[in-house]
Amino acid sequence: MNPHSDNKRLLRRLLLVAAGMFAFGVFGMPPLYDRFCEITGIGQAGIRVEETAPAMPAEDRLVKVRFDATTNSALNWHFQPTVSSMNVQVGMPSEASYLVENLEPSGVYGRAVYNVTPPSAGLYFVKTECFCFTSQGLDAGEQKTMPVRFYIDPDLPDDIQELTLSYTFFLDQDSPGMAGLSPDKKQVN
Repeated sequence: MNPHSDNKRLLRRLLLVAAGMFAFGVFGMPPLYDRFCEITGIGQAGIRVEETAPAMPAEDRLVKVRFDATTNSALNWHFQPTVSSMNVQVGMPSEASYLVENLEPSGVYGRAVYNVTPPSAGLYFVKTECFCFTSQGLDAGEQKTMPVRFYIDPDLPDDIQELTLSYTFFLDQDSPGMAGLSPDKKQVN
């Protein structure tokens, strides 16, 4: 055996493996990652947003919705739901509210990220209005009540009788500063 030809063959194999790994990373991973996020609800994938809710409830079935709120350690805000849970009629428009207070000595922007658990319920939890759609600006010491309007799609599997809507507020460093910002301009897309 010629060691030179063995090295060439090894180099070709390694280049072929590297090219295959690159192709998988570029073409194979994005659809797999999207599907994974849709199944688990990570990154708000799979959660539907619609302009309007149905006019009439589709059925008499009630589902318990729990509400959860946390803030990232980089954001000094107090954030909590006004109620810890409510029974919601499937297909019926519903509303819940969250209270938020800026504990910083200056104005700050935050952005909320939400998640629905169990993950399979996320596909049937439909938001029509939410503070999480835009960045929220609060002046020093300012408090605000923020609504979320939603309904649960009647196609929700019968084995899901309870779900949790969870929000985490993060510091939004991409938003402009608060200086000179009028109260009606504190929401940015």
